Amino acid sequence: MTQIIKGGNLPMRGEPMRVAVVRGAAGPGVPEIDPAALLLDDSGKVRGRSDLIFYNQRSHATSAVALLGNARGEDGRMADWLEIDPGRIEPEVERIVIAASAEGGAFGDVPGLYVEAVSTATGERLVVYSVDDDDATTETAYVLGEFYRRDGGWKFRAVGQGYDSGLPGLAADYGFTVEVEEEEPEAESAAAPPPAPALPEAPPPAPPLPATVMATAAAPVPPGPAAPATPAAVPAPAEKPVSKTGAPLLGTITTRLNSLPTDFGPDFPVFSQEGKGEDIVRVDVVTAAGFAVVDVVRLGESLIEVAALNHRNKEMSPSVIRSWTEDFSGRGIVDHDGNGPLRLRVKARGEWKITVSPVSVLRDVSERVEGIGPDVLAYAGPAVDLAIRHRNRRDDAWFELEAIRRSGSRRRLYSGYKSGRSTVALTRGARLLVIQCDCPWSITPREVTPHHNRTEGEIPPFWKRLR
Repeated sequence: MTQIIKGGNLPMRGEPMRVAVVRGAAGPGVPEIDPAALLLDDSGKVRGRSDLIFYNQRSHATSAVALLGNARGEDGRMADWLEIDPGRIEPEVERIVIAASAEGGAFGDVPGLYVEAVSTATGERLVVYSVDDDDATTETAYVLGEFYRRDGGWKFRAVGQGYDSGLPGLAADYGFTVEVEEEEPEAESAAAPPPAPALPEAPPPAPPLPATVMATAAAPVPPGPAAPATPAAVPAPAEKPVSKTGAPLLGTITTRLNSLPTDFGPDFPVFSQEGKGEDIVRVDVVTAAGFAVVDVVRLGESLIEVAALNHRNKEMSPSVIRSWTEDFSGRGIVDHDGNGPLRLRVKARGEWKITVSPVSVLRDVSERVEGIGPDVLAYAGPAVDLAIRHRNRRDDAWFELEAIRRSGSRRRLYSGYKSGRSTVALTRGARLLVIQCDCPWSITPREVTPHHNRTEGEIPPFWKRLR
């Protein structure tokens, strides 16, 4: 066992582990403690609601981080346990912050507060950090420590930072907002929660005592997404033609379906070309600079990649479409530089069809929109919250939502694996919303109340006690 002080750090072996937030026996005036784990990207912010693990959302979509439950020792000490598997952490996640909030008091009223990590396989204590009495006073939210990537591995840092402003202050540092309010308890679920590991030994000042081996606890199974609401009516697309083999090909829609400003992309006749194998598609009808929509259908099973070429015959990044999905059908976006006709390089096997259309064909996110696979949507309205759901059981399933402004600037709003849900903020203005996935999804805009003033991609208030 290695015990470190505030500001200290220690290399971790990268093995699956359990992390306990422990405090001494509760008495009069001792607040209730709620632990949480925050998954941060290289900007130091959470990417979406799914990156917060706490009492209302007990497991990450990747199953890499889960809140197991708590256990009370004979001496009255309480431990809340999280389980972390560094091997399952997404590459985009740079840090995992271990934090807690206090209800009914401050952390200065919490006796014997410490955090420790133990090996899931052996119960060996890997690191312990005890919070000094002088480091916790009037704070109602507290960051105990963090796991972070360094030189291809993981390290733990003892942080010991409190927030007098509570959860709102902590949330402002990590890219989300909170609204704490008491609600009536919900009915008890018929299913019993999984058992939590036993209480760990308290960390001795010196010398360290032998660690106790904990009981094994199964991580809870993340609940599946709720059934989607009845979709709102959208304009019916034109009847889709079929290829020579009978597979559907995307139709051409000439009616304007959104209110994007005209400077997002030029108007031009819809262009289509069929082919087989690798080829270069010259779209002579697109010569002006701006965005254009690219629909792709590929028959069979193999990689298909479509990329725009610049005037030097170099592929522009990112690719318009890239997929291994069998009998693929999807939509992407290209930002043409206006240096001559638009040209697309197709890398594929088998039969395919490319359809290039103006951005006026994109569906508008003024009401619920749903689909399957990669797509591009349009938005040009006031600030809203976007409720996102995606459903896939495959281990390698992936979903990403990105916003593109007219300037070409890109911002990732949300990413997640398998099935998941999140809500992100969209500020006022026009942009394209690019979806990358191979699964069913839905996006529902929700009106923002006047007092909310959030930045693009920020997580709206949701940290409400529901238990």
